[in-house]
Amino acid sequence: MRILITGGAGYIGTALVESLVLHESVESILVYDNLRRGNRNLFIGGQHGQHDKVEFIHGDLLDSRKLKKTLQDIDVVYHLAANVTTPFSDQNPHLFEQINNWGTAELVYAIEESSVKKVVYLSSVSVYGTSSTPLTAESNLNPRTFYGISKMRGEEHLKSLERKVETYIIRCGNVYGYNKSMRFDAVINRFMFEANFHNRITINGTGEQCRPFIHISKVTNALVQLIFGGTEKGVYNLVDQNWAIGEVVKTLREVYPTLEMLFVNQHMKMRELKVHGSEELKELYNEESSLLEELEQFKRHFTF
Repeated sequence: MRILITGGAGYIGTALVESLVLHESVESILVYDNLRRGNRNLFIGGQHGQHDKVEFIHGDLLDSRKLKKTLQDIDVVYHLAANVTTPFSDQNPHLFEQINNWGTAELVYAIEESSVKKVVYLSSVSVYGTSSTPLTAESNLNPRTFYGISKMRGEEHLKSLERKVETYIIRCGNVYGYNKSMRFDAVINRFMFEANFHNRITINGTGEQCRPFIHISKVTNALVQLIFGGTEKGVYNLVDQNWAIGEVVKTLREVYPTLEMLFVNQHMKMRELKVHGSEELKELYNEESSLLEELEQFKRHFTF
């Protein structure tokens, strides 16, 4: 099996590469990334004896000629590449439109002319907008940010492949947890860094707002098993838990008992979102762990 991962040098991409490379049925992995975020940790400290399976291609989603060439003889595509930000950020609308919308369109056009058999598109729960009651994969989409709109547009492009290619659209929650290509703009990861090195965290709003979350290892396991298991093609929510920010902070204080909290914008009502994770995907990662265990494990990865 030959696999292409767009955005493969990113947070989730790094974890995915390190997991896929261990499967005997995976012949090769092409990592297609423009390295715009400056993260190059994928390229160091790899599994000995497995590095010959992985090849890096420095490329952009908008480079249609390079995409078509790269897709030759590829069996499976994981489309992770995106301008990614925290779920409710609303900055750089042009960049979201160019990369997440039109970049995805270019990839879809290239796949249509290829022999690719499966495509996994990592979308976002941001396509739902806001809701105080849990939403399902069948719920109406109502994105409230440029990021959410661009991911919804990306989904529309992927759906045009459904007749030809086995297509999975995965709406992922807020990912947290350690790996070597960390994103510290994600809320729990940011809290962990601030708590460990400053003993103080900054909380926007009252902390009562909810977010859908999932640990990086569960994301990875689910994405890997999608291409090996018997899951039917379709749209799924990859979410493990819905927590209020205050609940996360309460657990964090068990890890850092003297932690101080600084609240900003307490007068503002923060947007919240609750999403039901699809049971089909929960069966794939099949991993039980508490937030406390995950944060304690995270803490052990800090060098001091």
